[in-house]
Amino acid sequence: MMRRIRLLGLVCFIFLVGCASIEDDVMKENTINDDNTYEMVEGEKMEGEDKVELKKATFAGGCFWCMEAAYEELMGVVEVISGYAGGEEENPSYEQVSSGRTSHREAVQVTYNPRKISYEKLINYFWRQIDPTDENGQFSDRGHHYTTAIYYHNDTQKEIAEKSKEDLEDSNKFDNPIVTEIVKFTNFFPAEEYHQDYSKKKTVQYKIYERGSGRAAFKEEVWQNAEFIKPSDDELKEMLTPLQYKVTQNEGTEKPFDNEYWDNTKEGIYVDIVSGEPLFSSKDKFKSGTGWPSFTKPLVHENVVERDDFKLIVKRIEVRSKKADSHLGHIFNDGPNGSLRYCMNSAALKFIPKEDLEKEGYEEFMEEFE
Repeated sequence: MMRRIRLLGLVCFIFLVGCASIEDDVMKENTINDDNTYEMVEGEKMEGEDKVELKKATFAGGCFWCMEAAYEELMGVVEVISGYAGGEEENPSYEQVSSGRTSHREAVQVTYNPRKISYEKLINYFWRQIDPTDENGQFSDRGHHYTTAIYYHNDTQKEIAEKSKEDLEDSNKFDNPIVTEIVKFTNFFPAEEYHQDYSKKKTVQYKIYERGSGRAAFKEEVWQNAEFIKPSDDELKEMLTPLQYKVTQNEGTEKPFDNEYWDNTKEGIYVDIVSGEPLFSSKDKFKSGTGWPSFTKPLVHENVVERDDFKLIVKRIEVRSKKADSHLGHIFNDGPNGSLRYCMNSAALKFIPKEDLEKEGYEEFMEEFE
């Protein structure tokens, strides 16, 4: 009997040590190697490969503080560096460039994982950060060093950039012509350290500048209500986890009591995982006992579409998002005090805490929690 107990103890020890080893591997941070490959954590490995070659993209969009902050929000972007690009002078300083005494532009260099985000998406995102019709600068910042440009690193990037610019012109989004230059990449010099991650180091000053320069208001006016273009199926498979894809694209259902938001009690809003369109508020969330996040009503009714569902023979009402057409869940008549119960899948949602609403572009809903 004692031998069995000792043997069992040894097996448990080996198992625990093995689990600790696996956890250490999974928790290891992603790193950029000297050969510009990306060390992937265990959960990211694809097709048996441990490394993926990173790509670089370089954009001039006016003030590099704003461009750096914008690109750092994107999934698949590994690093963003503020700097100076395209000029003839070696190692210019901020004082030189900002005075207009060089041929450089303020720019950002984006290092990205092509398995997670495409160059085409980076370009489309670029247009949404700038006024591409301004040939003399950007917003309150004037001069050549604040003008816009896409610096292509190879012929493929050039082709994508030119096609994207052509599509933007054909869309008639702007009354004036698109003047953003598309030029071959020649050089990039990182800016001084105090400029890097400025929006994080000096958050208040950055917000005041972004709003005061006119950039934030321009983006809201021109792009906030822009038509959402749903990603392709291949892109969705890259940007979503397998469960998120199964739920949103194949009308799947996640496990009750084993999902991200079923017991979330924080204040904030829930948006579509694909499009970001606002759907529900924590103010209308209640404990239903079902194991799924449940709400009495939508936050924005027009963003929710109801459809008859006969998959289980008995008629149910399916709920989908309007822009992304994501499957969200179903509606039932057993909510509190005779209300409805919007029974949603956590995998179809993204939670935005109330303290992040402004940062994430949902400031219009801040009064919901005042």
